[in-house]
Amino acid sequence: MTENEVAKQIVDAAYRVHTTLGPGLLESVYESVLSYELEHRGLHATRQQPVPLVYDGIHIEVGFRADLIVEDLVIVEIKSVEVVAPVHKRQLLTHLRLADKRLGLLINFNVALIKDGIMRIANGLPD
Repeated sequence: MTENEVAKQIVDAAYRVHTTLGPGLLESVYESVLSYELEHRGLHATRQQPVPLVYDGIHIEVGFRADLIVEDLVIVEIKSVEVVAPVHKRQLLTHLRLADKRLGLLINFNVALIKDGIMRIANGLPD
């Protein structure tokens, strides 16, 4: 499966979760349910995956924790906020760079229509 094929499945799963639960819940709830939905579809999703990094020659075991990593290809950053700030997009791009991944999805479940809450962030992935 390619990053784009995985992303399509994630978007479809997020749509199902959002139409079933609606907005207004904690990020941890959406993370749990989206992970379940992806696993139910046969995709491997790892929650709160520690990602190491090297800083100034020092290996740091847990540089950050990714909300979800799906099929070891796509990082999903889950939000449940009134407004997605520009820093949230930059945060996901940093996570992609440090984890050596090419595609991430920033999904804000606190929206009326889930299509308005999904942003695709690429890190060197061809269109």
